[in-house]
Amino acid sequence: MSTTTFLDPDALNALPATAFRAARPYPWITTTDFIRPEAYQRLVETLPDPALFQANFGHVRKYGQQSHDRYSLVYDPALPIDPAWHAFVAELNGPVYRAFVERLTGRRRLRLLLHWHYTPAGCSVSPHCDAKRKLGSQIFYFNTAADWDPGWGGGTVVLDDHGACDSDSAPGFDDLETVTTSPVLGNHSFVFMRRGNSWHGVRPLTCPPGALRKVFIVVFENWSLPWRVADTLRGLRGLRPSRTTATVLQP
Repeated sequence: MSTTTFLDPDALNALPATAFRAARPYPWITTTDFIRPEAYQRLVETLPDPALFQANFGHVRKYGQQSHDRYSLVYDPALPIDPAWHAFVAELNGPVYRAFVERLTGRRRLRLLLHWHYTPAGCSVSPHCDAKRKLGSQIFYFNTAADWDPGWGGGTVVLDDHGACDSDSAPGFDDLETVTTSPVLGNHSFVFMRRGNSWHGVRPLTCPPGALRKVFIVVFENWSLPWRVADTLRGLRGLRPSRTTATVLQP
């Protein structure tokens, strides 16, 4: 008997870890109906109010990369959001999703960081490889045909530099080969692992004013001893925001 209300264990188990890790130019896969359809609809209908989000625009990024402009909200158990979302996060923190993440990544000592991004017209996510502390991420898409046109963009673009770019650099989309773009509408997600060449991004959105690209992201962060020590030191130096809501997955 299933112990999940939101996640579909059959969909999780069907994702091939070997094929995922062998994907090129780095491990990635798109999923369909990872969340049960009726549960997904409930989450769409109860997405957090934009008023809860923090505006993150014009922030200077390393290596000359363009700012990743959007509204952001970090998950916290105290957030005044619909109970459905708290229940969904509880499942992400539970044994079924833990087993999925461990099987896919081949790692046990990691922790999960969860947040929403709402992105308005004209904004983009410039090509980048993610910070080294990140093992990977799963991006859940929460736009539907009722509020989004695929022609406006919003899919995550898998990019290949063919070994030409250092991860600490700032290539543009035209400098890299587009391998694929994830579906942006409906019950889809995009899972990938961070590598030195895990270039990805989102092209500038062409939606009308008022429309928002809506995603919920689960970050798999390295939580081995060296990274735990580094995280503690960064916190003491005030170099990182609070991670008190992170969930540690380890034996």
